[in-house]
Amino acid sequence: MPPDSGNSTELDRAKVVALIRSHLAEELEIDPTSITEATHFREDLDADSLDLYTLVQELEDTYGVRMSDEEAAKILTVGQAVDFVLATVGTGARPSTTAKQGPDE
Repeated sequence: MPPDSGNSTELDRAKVVALIRSHLAEELEIDPTSITEATHFREDLDADSLDLYTLVQELEDTYGVRMSDEEAAKILTVGQAVDFVLATVGTGARPSTTAKQGPDE
């Protein structure tokens, strides 16, 4: 696979929204069409901390981003989560389905 010549040409907002929507719909057993960028995780979806933790793990594993507990606590809506992924990937992280979380032991 050739190196990426652009800044994240394969990653766009719609793909990140679709991943989050799909994950939340499956995790919370809700209609994915009810999830928009304005959807609040806790207020609108009644997501608990475990639901949000699994979403963060999904984003980290899929896009190779790292999100601290403090950063995660500030993300209240689907749109904010998308913004975080796009901003982080744009600063050097890369989309990956095999992202490593630390050194191999």
